[in-house]
Amino acid sequence: MLEVRRIEVAYGQVQALFGLSLAVGPGEILCLLGRNGAGKTTTLKAIMNHLPLRSGQIILDGVDISRLPADRIPRLGIGYIPQGRRLFSELSVAENLEIGLMAGGSGREVRETVLGLFPRLQERLRQQASTLSGGEQQMLAFARALCIQPKILLLDEPTEGLQPSMIALIQDMVARMKRRNVAIVLVEQRVDAVLSLADNVAFIEDGRNRETLPAVELADDQERLARYVGV
Repeated sequence: MLEVRRIEVAYGQVQALFGLSLAVGPGEILCLLGRNGAGKTTTLKAIMNHLPLRSGQIILDGVDISRLPADRIPRLGIGYIPQGRRLFSELSVAENLEIGLMAGGSGREVRETVLGLFPRLQERLRQQASTLSGGEQQMLAFARALCIQPKILLLDEPTEGLQPSMIALIQDMVARMKRRNVAIVLVEQRVDAVLSLADNVAFIEDGRNRETLPAVELADDQERLARYVGV
């Protein structure tokens, strides 16, 4: 179980999160919805300790991990796929995966398991990451995160800019991780994708979690969706 308890985060003197709380359990998908600048990406960065907390706690399986160094977080089983992928573009596919293995303290057998999920990457191990297509780069970002054998997976706009076939592949992979009992926090602007994948939706506005609802309740609630995301 991952719990975010009343966290406050700032960029310098500008406060971005105000007492925000969330929770997600094994095999659950929690989607964060909200307009640009609402605080969704900031929340993920705070969980990874890429941004320090002013107050509040990040709790993993009952243990406060809020003050741990950022490089310790992946070893606890929290994988992060940031918006824009953030690959090491000058390195090869294999080298990017090796960094994921080192971050999680995983062995070579994990790499083979991950490559079994992404056969196209197997064919491109020596290829420089920057020369991959956008969809292949997203595959690599996903595969690198899986190299830590995550029990929690944070995804920030994983389908952004992808063609429909790649979007379907990423959605399938998210569903597969859910079946493997991975807890997933997903930032996604495509509401149709959210409602088909998520168990619960947290509406983030002005750095606050205004409400969290079961996704099934939102399918016919266009008024609430329009209020928070303007769709």
